[in-house]
Amino acid sequence: MTLEKRGPWTVMSSRHVYDNRWIRVTHHEVLTPAGEPGIYGTIHYKNLAVGIVPVDDEGHTFLVGQHRFPFDEYSWEIPEGGGTIGVDARESAARELKEETGLEAGNWQQLLRCDLSNSVSDERSISFLAWGLTQGTASPEPTEELALRRVPLTEAFRMVAAGEIQDALSVLSLQAVQLLHLQGRLPVKCA
Repeated sequence: MTLEKRGPWTVMSSRHVYDNRWIRVTHHEVLTPAGEPGIYGTIHYKNLAVGIVPVDDEGHTFLVGQHRFPFDEYSWEIPEGGGTIGVDARESAARELKEETGLEAGNWQQLLRCDLSNSVSDERSISFLAWGLTQGTASPEPTEELALRRVPLTEAFRMVAAGEIQDALSVLSLQAVQLLHLQGRLPVKCA
């Protein structure tokens, strides 16, 4: 038996218990950091999460509304989706922005990189600020029923503070934009 060390954890055995085109769930028999037998379940994400905070010349952003199956709740979020691992994240973000909103951006700035739920998954994300927008036609996937809202950035910041936006990548990205704004570091066309 080959044992695998993951920091203070020892993996005794692993088996995939579920696999589809987006995720893989693995059950691990482990020795805990205390040396006791235990289990650990992990979710491997097959895409990079990408998010975009698009800002127009009037200081408004665009939020996407949709029903989220896991919580059985409606959610307002920044435009976001999955990017193919190995493909430039900005290219994936541009595709998602156009798909969900019809918008194309002339300017891009990376906002942040983060791990979304690192206690059980390896899902990584990256988000961008986008400006210099032109409006085209949205083309959501057949599995998406989306609504689009154009709101002042200050309203999006308020929605985060009030808990009306709870999606992690949206909260983090909008707070990153708010911090840039407070520091006077937003690009002139976004301020």
